[in-house]
Amino acid sequence: MFASKRLKKAHIPILPSFCQKAHTIFVAHALTDVLGARKGISIASASDLQEWQMDIQVLDDNPIYKGETYRLRFKFTGSYPIEAPEVTFLRAPDRPIPVHPHVYSNGIICLDLLGNQGWSPVQSVESVCMSIQSMLTGNSKNERPPGDEEFVRRNTLSPRNINFYYDDATV
Repeated sequence: MFASKRLKKAHIPILPSFCQKAHTIFVAHALTDVLGARKGISIASASDLQEWQMDIQVLDDNPIYKGETYRLRFKFTGSYPIEAPEVTFLRAPDRPIPVHPHVYSNGIICLDLLGNQGWSPVQSVESVCMSIQSMLTGNSKNERPPGDEEFVRRNTLSPRNINFYYDDATV
């Protein structure tokens, strides 16, 4: 019993520091993976380990997205990679938010991969970008999600706190 109390006292202060270092190492490793990323994915900004901006392009001849470049914002918590990053599209003068049935006009993306149920720690920034590229590539509907205006006007939640219901297998 004495040894267990002593170990608890010795290890508790070390744990948060260890976890923060592990998180920093993991995010830094993810950055090096993205530096050699696939065609159509590039880093726009990664000045710290809490937020990155990535540019993606759809590489096929989909007329909805042809010639466009879109900007994604990744926000990492100290729990990454156990917890999914918050990923949204950003609007910039030369970077529109894509029109897609799972992308709201404020940039919030309804994609199971980004939610608690669909996320896996083996995912990376590159694999998320590729999944979003694929989502856009496969789309043939030039429309926003149903209720987009109402959702954008009323939503006050962070994307990570929205409980989407994933039921559209047609997009």
